Amino acid sequence: MSARGLFITFEGIDGAGKSSHIEALAQAFRAQGRTVTVSREPGGTPLAEKLRALVLNDPMDALTESLLIFAARRDHLHKVIEPALARGEVLLCDRFTDATFAYQGGGRGFDRGVLTLLERLAQTGLAPDPDLMREPDLTLWFDLPPEQAAERLAGARVPDRFEAQPVAFFRRVAQGYADRFAAAPQRFARIDAAPAREQVWPQLCAALVARGWLAASASTADARP
Repeated sequence: MSARGLFITFEGIDGAGKSSHIEALAQAFRAQGRTVTVSREPGGTPLAEKLRALVLNDPMDALTESLLIFAARRDHLHKVIEPALARGEVLLCDRFTDATFAYQGGGRGFDRGVLTLLERLAQTGLAPDPDLMREPDLTLWFDLPPEQAAERLAGARVPDRFEAQPVAFFRRVAQGYADRFAAAPQRFARIDAAPAREQVWPQLCAALVARGWLAASASTADARP
């Protein structure tokens, strides 16, 4: 096991089930002696959590929404992500920049060129190499048909203004994720999120085992969800 910091993100449309696997993976890493930080986006710092509340609940146009998300990301990178990686920790994050391109770019139809500019502004200059734009070491993409995701979410909780969007919106979001996957397949591991949880967990573990970051026994460990 390498002691270098690892930055692993969980992505997918609402209802894909990614969040239920984050703590299980954290436990699996901890069982192997790693220090793990679990966070989320938008959010992860006091300032970013305030911005998250605005983004999820207050009406705004797509540019305002994108600016707030990248502002939250900049603070999160500065205060949580980069320090954790510098300490050699495993950083597990529920969503990162792929979500912005999927939701704002795909779902909202916002200009991807502007998102790329904001990405460069927000994510460059914080890593050890000031010219390096911080990206995840691995992105676990929980791929699920939007119609199935809608069934899972129905009646689960009071929806925020993203969860309340129609299925057509989530079809565009899902395509946004597929486009990100196609552009950088080496960074992604596609997880078929349609089966039951106990069938999803081994897929997730296999992606980590293949990279030498997790022991093969983790797929049958008690940490599974």
